[in-house]
Amino acid sequence: MHKTGDVVLGGLFQVHFFSSVPDLSFTLQPQQPTCHGVYVLGFKLAQTMAFAIDEINRNSNLLPNVTLGYTLYDNCLELGIGFRGALSLASGQEDQIVVHDTCVGNPPVIGVVGDSSSTNSIAISNILGLYRVPMVSYFATCSCLSDRQKYPSFFRTIPSDAFQVRAMIQILKHFGWTWAGLLVSDDDYGLHAARSFQSELSVSGEGCLAYTEVLPWDKDTDELRRIVDLMKTSTARVVIVFEHPSRMIHLMDEVVRQNVTGLQWIASEAWTESAVLQTPHFMPYLGGTLGITIRRGEIPGLREFLLQIRPDQHHNSSYGNSLVNQFWELTFQCRFAPAPAGWLEGGGALCTGQEDLVNVDTEYLDISNLRPEYNVYKAVYALAYSLDDMLRCKPGRGPFSGNRCASLQSLEPWQLVYYMERVNFTTPFGDQVSFDENGDVVPIYDVINWLWLPDGSTKVQNVGDVKRSALKGEELTLDEGKIFWNFESKQPPRSVCSESCPPGTHMVRRKAEPECCFDCIPCSEGKITNKSSGCPEDFWSNPKRDHCVPKKTEFLSYHDPLGICLTATSLLGTFICVVVLGIFIYHCTTPIVRANNSELSFQLLLSLMLCFLCSLLFIGRPRMWTCQLRHAAFGISFVLCVSCILVKTMVVLAVFKASKPGGGASLKWFGAMQQRGTVLFLTSIQAAICTTWLVSSSPTPHKNTQYHNDKIVYECAVGSTVGFAVLLGYIGVLAVLSFLIAFLVRNLPDSFNEAKLITFSMLIFCAVWVAFVPAYISSPGNLADAVEVFAILASSFGLLITLFGPKCYIILLRPEMNTKKAVMGRGIVS
Repeated sequence: MHKTGDVVLGGLFQVHFFSSVPDLSFTLQPQQPTCHGVYVLGFKLAQTMAFAIDEINRNSNLLPNVTLGYTLYDNCLELGIGFRGALSLASGQEDQIVVHDTCVGNPPVIGVVGDSSSTNSIAISNILGLYRVPMVSYFATCSCLSDRQKYPSFFRTIPSDAFQVRAMIQILKHFGWTWAGLLVSDDDYGLHAARSFQSELSVSGEGCLAYTEVLPWDKDTDELRRIVDLMKTSTARVVIVFEHPSRMIHLMDEVVRQNVTGLQWIASEAWTESAVLQTPHFMPYLGGTLGITIRRGEIPGLREFLLQIRPDQHHNSSYGNSLVNQFWELTFQCRFAPAPAGWLEGGGALCTGQEDLVNVDTEYLDISNLRPEYNVYKAVYALAYSLDDMLRCKPGRGPFSGNRCASLQSLEPWQLVYYMERVNFTTPFGDQVSFDENGDVVPIYDVINWLWLPDGSTKVQNVGDVKRSALKGEELTLDEGKIFWNFESKQPPRSVCSESCPPGTHMVRRKAEPECCFDCIPCSEGKITNKSSGCPEDFWSNPKRDHCVPKKTEFLSYHDPLGICLTATSLLGTFICVVVLGIFIYHCTTPIVRANNSELSFQLLLSLMLCFLCSLLFIGRPRMWTCQLRHAAFGISFVLCVSCILVKTMVVLAVFKASKPGGGASLKWFGAMQQRGTVLFLTSIQAAICTTWLVSSSPTPHKNTQYHNDKIVYECAVGSTVGFAVLLGYIGVLAVLSFLIAFLVRNLPDSFNEAKLITFSMLIFCAVWVAFVPAYISSPGNLADAVEVFAILASSFGLLITLFGPKCYIILLRPEMNTKKAVMGRGIVS
């Protein structure tokens, strides 16, 4: 099929099902191959390209003042025929097409739409790629064609098999089918699909293949019988097939002959829309088929264009005229004169060429489900928009060397490839078309289902889609209520090699078989694990190992004896702090209370109360808010406490220095405001550490099943070990600093030297927390919480008793020592 134009696009389509290639004996002049068996869909695809070019020529906004032409070839699903056509397109050496009276042969094309087959596309792209002739396939899906080093000028408007395979695995996963058979065609399309499928299943771990078979290229009856025997005896109820419709017929003939029913077929996009398989002969077996198919679109005006075809309108190509005659004879079940011998005698009709296509139910006029046609349409427009972008280049601002633009008169194919890589347009149907760095489009597939209706008719309906998401990868959406299942149960089949092991048994792999095949062996007493119990994570096998029971839950509870003791101790410590605070407030004017800044003493008592109370957050079932609050409250409370002690120690040191000649200046740095500011500053650092920890990697409730198989230990996962270590480390730094300063001034001449008390209190504090770290790390489950609560209470009581015990003793039992003279006994004024 040919049409002249200023610029000519080439096309390669499968317009016939079968071909007869003569034997090349090299003793006679080789005969041309012949094609037979009109493929209506292939002819419709070729017509769709002609329609798209006609539509572009009528569009004044796209390629104005430029007329597109086309030259279309039939590949007959034969590599040699398709390859010969591609070379004719690229070289313009087809002598059967007369363009002008003085010029024989069609001009070379600037781009090719096709081929439909991956094998053909690989072979043709290897040659056209050398000259950077852009080739846009509408049906070649082999993932190997995404290799830009090998195929630099190849593009496609259909997703690659890499995505199709992942889409099929999503379907298997959705229905729990972990055991399936795989049949592939004996070409690049099928063999690459098989490798991708095996690789993806291995990586994802979503299932296993019961068998992988390569279907014969020709109708090899013995091989087909062997494959169907294997399908019949296999326990896999799901069969995935990557094959072309013409050779799928051979397989189904053998399936029908052996009457192999009860299989769930999953079709690749190559045959999922094939009407030649949706016949009353095959549908008892293929009914309910789920298929991956390319995106459906709409092409306004296509039906009217298809109706314009007439047998007498293709005089510019004898092949084109012959093809239309064949299509006409197939559609109307008639023969053009002269009719074959016996045709008229058998009641056959003669074709007049005036038959009306509108009155015929034919796939050729069905525009309700345009899928490969839509891909052809997008491919033609991609070439047209690229050419339009190139022609709109402004001189001096071009992308080529010297800022040059390409011109129509001296156009090189590689220049068009440059614009193809950057093309971006939207179809009238609303789909955006652009190519990635590998020449692939944004992947999206529809999921379809073959319905076998009670009246014997068939229907292909859309039941979902699979699309790629930047965040979630392949996303499957299915409307299960619409799916027709070709089984008595009207439910999806089970297809697993081995059923899940019941409670009380464990899985043992079968030797030399896929990992999906295993035996269930009873667990020996005392050796049951959560995995071998066969129960969900939160359940456990009962003693008889015949059903699952909920696991016991364990955490530091308010109802346990240990939890009750720790709670009571915490409340006791808080109560003592309140009592001491009351004593200090009542005796606030006495010298021993006023000594060394009574305000810091009050702050210290309040912080100790918080330390006692924060231990309660570690008791009870862990929740998100308690997990987040417990360590933050603990860290800030103890830093507030140790900060007050540190400032007290520094004040003692400053007073001692002030008592020496010329040391009075040191006191001005430790006034009341400076002391408050220091405590606030040191505490705010810990608050910042806690905030950073909670924001970056917050502690969360965690169900731990590692300690006991039959118990769930609820605990708070710290989130960030580094955050917890920094929190403890900061407390430790302040405590050590307080201890060192207090130790330096422990022997100051004072009848009541608080530095000694601080030294002793910090010694106890550091000893408790040094012992805590290894005990905490080695304690399992809720015992870790108990250890931490014990450390909090022990250190809090140590500070409370050592710092405030002697003072309360003097206030309550030795009031004669609570005088200014007694406190200043050795001349130190505080």
